[in-house]
Order: sequence, then structure tokens, then C-alpha cells
Amino acid sequence: MSDTSPTDPIAQTFEAQRDRLRAVAHRMLGSHADAEDVVQEAWLRLSRQDTATIHNLAGWLTTVVGRISLDVLRSRRARPEAPYDDGLSELVVTLDDNPAPEDEAVLADSVGLALLVVLESLGPSERLAFVLHDLFAVPFDEIGQILGKSTAATKMLASRARRKVQTIEQPTGVGRDQRQVVQAFLTAARRGDFEELLRVLDPEVKLTVDTPSGVVVTLGATKVAAGAQLSASAATQGRAVLVNGLPGTISWRENGTPLSVLAFTVVDGRITDITVVIDPAKLALMNLPKPA
Repeated sequence: MSDTSPTDPIAQTFEAQRDRLRAVAHRMLGSHADAEDVVQEAWLRLSRQDTATIHNLAGWLTTVVGRISLDVLRSRRARPEAPYDDGLSELVVTLDDNPAPEDEAVLADSVGLALLVVLESLGPSERLAFVLHDLFAVPFDEIGQILGKSTAATKMLASRARRKVQTIEQPTGVGRDQRQVVQAFLTAARRGDFEELLRVLDPEVKLTVDTPSGVVVTLGATKVAAGAQLSASAATQGRAVLVNGLPGTISWRENGTPLSVLAFTVVDGRITDITVVIDPAKLALMNLPKPA
């Protein structure tokens, strides 16, 4: 909850900026709860500041939110053992029925959330430079002040980050070829066709399964193909979905409760990454489609 007063002109200005500041923090942190905390901290800092010394309140607030978010990201890196599960509750899962034009807004939101997944792989400084400049048009010199780096060095950080996320910057959705690769995998899993599984899997494919007892990671096409029969029931009963813009499937138990969500990353005609969520607690956090 905000402690701002609706009659305070500074508070009114802050409230007018709140949605934008929350969006900046959310893009930086990938967590709605953390973004709210950052925005509230920015308000507290503003309330202690002599506002007469602030010539550009919107810019000042963006800088403060950027610095607080950067501190949070660096703190996460320093404490890798700290739990961080908020992102799973923000996965967008929608039925994939070859979206019509009127569904493009939903698809764009889904791809936007997929960007958060990629941003997690960036270092804190890279992430700040990319998010503030490319997504919110903050000048490089201002970003450099937050990072304590030159404008040239900040541009290099943003450029490096941009190359890492370029594969999903275009919200083109899931193409027919990607769907065909995923369907080929599911069909081969259902039939137990080991050779076909190897054909559609990248040699270095990564399988991540989120179970009630923790996350299990399997690396390599041979191992993933050997265990693919475990997904045969899901392949039979599942329906095609988009999971944060990626092709996937969802399956349900007979009582209508969700059984699993699978998401596939397809690059150059082969599956490079498979994410499976079977933890009922995690599934319950998602806003999943109902069974037909």
C-alpha cells in the first residue's frame, strides 16, 4: 500500500509515474512483488529528499528505481542459494489454436514475458543497460551514472545484452515448423521411437523438470530420449499451448486438475530446451486453461 497523500502535489506526480516505475522494476527483476517493493522504496527516498533540488522528477525516480533494482539483482547473485520462485507464478499459458489477429495482443504479452526468462541470464549491469535504454528509452549517459561507468562502456553493455535477447525481440509467435517439431517429439515419445526422438532433439538438449521434491536437470539427447517415454501419457492427453510464447502442451488428470505443463525451445529444426512443470503447487500458481 502507498503512503502517498492525494492532496500532496509531489505525491500526485509520483502516482502519475507509478505504473511506469513498476514496469521498469518488473522488467529488471521479473517479479511483481519485488517491483512493488522497489517502487515503495523509491517513494520513501523521495519523501526524504529536498524536492526543490530535483529538476526532472521523472528522471530522478527512474534513476532511483534503477539503482534499487540493481542492488536487488546484485544481492541475488551474491546469495545464489536464496529461493526465488516468483517467476513461475507469472508464466502465461494459453491454448495454441494458431492465433487469429485479434489474439495478437495476448501473444505479444506472452512473448514479452518470455523476454524475462532470457533477461535472467544477463548480468545485473547488462540487464540494467538493456532494460532502461532499449525498453524505456533512458539515455546512455544517465544509465552510465547509475552504473558508475562511461557512456561508451554502457553502450557496450547494452549491445552485448541485445545480442543475447535478439532471438525473441520479434514477437512473431510460434511458426508451423516449430509446432511440427514439437508434435514429432510428442508422437515419438508416445510410440517409444528412440531414433525419431534423437532426430528432433539437439545433441546438447537440456531437460528441466520441476517436481514436488525439487528441480531435476537432464543434459544430452541420448539421456533425454531415453526418459521421454515418461511423458507419453502427457503426449497422448495433452493440448497444444503457448508457454510464455514458446510451443508447449498441457495435460490434465481425469478430475480436471492440471497434471503437467511442457514448454519447448526449437532452434534450426531441433529442440534445444524442454521445461516440464509437474509440481502441483507450482501448477496451482499458474492461470491455466481449463480442459476441453
